[in-house]
Amino acid sequence: MYTCGQPANVDETGWTQGQKRAWLWVAVTTLVVAFLIRKTRGRSAFEDLRDGSTAVHTTDRYPVYTHLDKHKRQLCWAHLRRDFQAMIDRGGSGTAIGAALLACSDALFENWYRVRDGTLTRSTFRSVYIPALRRQVGEFLRTGAACGCAKTAATCGELLPVEASLWTFARVVGVEPTNNAAEREVRHAVCWRKTSFGTDSERGSRFVERILTVIASCRRQKRNVLAFLIDAVTAHRTGAKAPTLVPAQAQQQNVVNPLFANC
Repeated sequence: MYTCGQPANVDETGWTQGQKRAWLWVAVTTLVVAFLIRKTRGRSAFEDLRDGSTAVHTTDRYPVYTHLDKHKRQLCWAHLRRDFQAMIDRGGSGTAIGAALLACSDALFENWYRVRDGTLTRSTFRSVYIPALRRQVGEFLRTGAACGCAKTAATCGELLPVEASLWTFARVVGVEPTNNAAEREVRHAVCWRKTSFGTDSERGSRFVERILTVIASCRRQKRNVLAFLIDAVTAHRTGAKAPTLVPAQAQQQNVVNPLFANC
């Protein structure tokens, strides 16, 4: 599977199959996006999606991801900012901790944007800015875990064991500090679900998985979706070689993604 060797943003959202609850999962890499629909939001569905991948996964704090190696996981800072704001909004003893953590995240993004626009090197960001930020965040989390606000203490206590997952993006090229890429791809599926009310069968779900995978991947590769589908249908009818969503470099390395085999 191509996505197994690439850092991937992962997310899930509700779906309906045969008028029963299901979940649509997505893994987003730089050039390929893979969708799956499963009847569970549990670990088995996530394992189907990642298919044994040992690359970095960017996720939210949903518990199904907690078994991942903390050094091969990136927690979404956009979600964390909402958690920090919630600490402030609740008031009480957690307010100061929330404000301090939010200020740290402001500093993080301010300098990360400089990395992205080329005015700050990743190596300088990692060696000069991250150590101080990491030290401050760790101190605030430890203080928050002992504060009198139960919800703030719980959030900080949950983050402390996976604190290393807050900083993976600083050392691994291709990893972002947020899960925005996955959330953007999920939005298209949500629009489909709202207008079509999900799928009626396993066969329908397989179609949705594949067509969403084709559309999203073609967009990332700047390929014409209709042309790809025409080539796929033509190949099926004539026995010609089918088009592939696997990038050319991966094809040369004999990387095959079974999700795309019948596209």
